[in-house]
Order: sequence, then structure tokens, then C-alpha cells
Amino acid sequence: MNPRAQAIGCPDRCGWRTADGLPVPHPLGNRLYGRAPSGEECRHMRERPAGLPESELTAGLIEGWGMEVRSAEYLPVGAGSYHWSVRDQRGTAWFVKVDDLGVEEVGRDEEFDRFAASVATAMALHRDAGLGFVVAPVPAVTGVALWRLTSRYAVSVFPMVRGTVGSFGAHRPEDRTEVMDLLAELHRATLAVVDLAPRADLVLPGRDRLDAALRDLDRAWTSGPYAERTRRLLSIHSDRIERWLTDLDRLADQARATGTDWVLTHGEPHPGNVMRTPDGLRLLDWNTVQIAPPERDLWLLTPAIARMVGENPGGDVDDVLDRYTRATGRTVSPDGLALYPLWWKLADIAIFVDELRRAHGTGEDISASLTYLTGYLESSGD
Repeated sequence: MNPRAQAIGCPDRCGWRTADGLPVPHPLGNRLYGRAPSGEECRHMRERPAGLPESELTAGLIEGWGMEVRSAEYLPVGAGSYHWSVRDQRGTAWFVKVDDLGVEEVGRDEEFDRFAASVATAMALHRDAGLGFVVAPVPAVTGVALWRLTSRYAVSVFPMVRGTVGSFGAHRPEDRTEVMDLLAELHRATLAVVDLAPRADLVLPGRDRLDAALRDLDRAWTSGPYAERTRRLLSIHSDRIERWLTDLDRLADQARATGTDWVLTHGEPHPGNVMRTPDGLRLLDWNTVQIAPPERDLWLLTPAIARMVGENPGGDVDDVLDRYTRATGRTVSPDGLALYPLWWKLADIAIFVDELRRAHGTGEDISASLTYLTGYLESSGD
């Protein structure tokens, strides 16, 4: 079983469709590169956002975009954001995305600013840098890309693009060259948005809470029905996690030393965020955009991602990475490629441990978190 793919609720088929047959992207939320979400925020988006009636969403669309909603269909897809297919008064279909700024009030304004910078970067890439493969938001009447609905929620609006998307996992060998060319073009556009895009700090989200959990293994955890099982699991694998964290710190320090050579990265250019359309590939879901080492994107074209999801790492990736070097003049760092699979794994572990250590009850989502955490710790090699 692939803990990551299962955890983010990836579909088994390519593409999602609304009730009226429109294909929609399968967006995956940002779980790795901002703050660590709470357990409630890590739900698979089967449930609608807590405390946000649909009437409040439609009011925000009227105020922000002048959009009179004729129909709105909730799409239980992805993780990290909530999605609707909306038709306006002219019959035009839109893809509407609502982001959760946090269960706790502290930090919501900072999270809004981060999301706003990310979607504004996507809009600038499409509009100003001429990158047609960027599926960017439609600006509101004030020109902004992200609208604050409530203290907790923000909304953005996207065109409904016709095409098919894949699932989280490795790119097919026959697709890697095309995706690499797209990433090289994105990285070459860095100067167009260097003052707008967020910059990576290479601090693992939730690291402080994961460290605290590892220091608290000598007494029983009583916060919920799965807490003590989680403590025992961590006790068995604590040395391994500590080794991973030490390796992560070393690799992150090396990457920081290359900061002047960083580029604009998407962050999650896996098949679930790449749409194939009649006009070519499109790159979806820009919540994770950052100025960062180029390997933040490139590792997803290497065998590491296939090994992570239990797939056969077919094909020779060296030719694809050499192609990237020829296109950009940048040499790909083996240490950079090693950093991000480890980051991905530890970020998920930090999320699951934090959720299971907090007060919780029983239910499908919290039970799944223990399953995914167990999968990472009992199946991962050193």
C-alpha cells in the first residue's frame, strides 16, 4: 500500500467529471510546504467545510467576481482544499476552490497572505510571463486572485479546463520528457516573479511538534483511542526517524548554501497535477509554488517517487535530467534530489503524528492516519 497516495485520496481513474459531464482537475492540497495542517484540515474533502454555508460562498462570488450562481455542485476531490463546479448567470462553468486558513484563529492572516502570494504568482506567470500551461485563477473585480470569505476561509475562481489528469505517483516514462520541458520553461521564468513568489525556508512544517512527540515516549498517551498505539509505534521506530531527521537537516543545510541559484518551483508536478488537453499539457494547483532548489520539482521525475508508491521505476531518467541541464544551463544536484523524497515522507509523518497525539475520537479519517503512519514506518527503508 502507498501511504501517501492513499492519504491524499487519489482517484483510481484519470479525471473527475461534474454531474453534467464536464471534466475537472483533481487538485491536491498543499500538505508539505507551508504550515503543518491539523487533522481536521487533512480530511479527504468528502465533507464540506465546517462552518461555511453555501450561501456564504455564493455571496462571496457575487461580491468578489460579480458572479450570480445558477448552480453549484460540490466536488469531493483532493485534499487540503474544497472544490465546487459552479455555473453563472450566462451558463459559464467555473472551478471554485475554497482554502482553509486554519482551525485555530492564530496564524490565519499569515496563511491567507501565503495563499494570496501563491495564486498571484500563478496569475502573473500566465498573464505577464506568457506561460500558457499555467492554469491560473481569474482575478476578482478588485484585481486580486484570492478573496477572503470569512476569518477561516478564502476563495479563488478558475476556468473550467477540458482534459484528463492522472493520479499521484510516477510519471509514465513516455511522458517524462514533455513534463521536463514544461518544468524547464517554468524555472526559466523565475525572474518574472522573483519578487512575488514565496521563498522556501527549508524548515520542515510541524518539526517542533514531531520533536516534542519523540521526547514524550516514556509515558502513556491518553488523548484518544489511537494515541497509545501511536506512541508504541514511534517508540519502536524512533531511532529511524531521528536518523531521517538528521539526514534532512544535513541536506537542507547544503541546499540553503545554493540559495542564489534557486528557481521558481511548482512543488508537486506529479501526474495528479498535470492535465493533458487538446492544446498540450497544463499544470494545476499552484498553492505550493515557491522559490526553491530546482530539485524540488525534478525529483518527481526520478525513480524515487516510483519507489515511494510501490511502482516499478521504469525507464532511464538520466537522459531526461541531461535534457533539463541543456535547456536551463543548471546542473542537477544528487543531494537536492535526495532531499525532497525525505522531506515528503517526514512531512507526512509529522502530520499524522500530530493528529494522532491530539485529542481525537474514532472514525474513518483518524483510523486511516494510523494506517498511513504505520505504512511509512514499517515499509520504508533507510
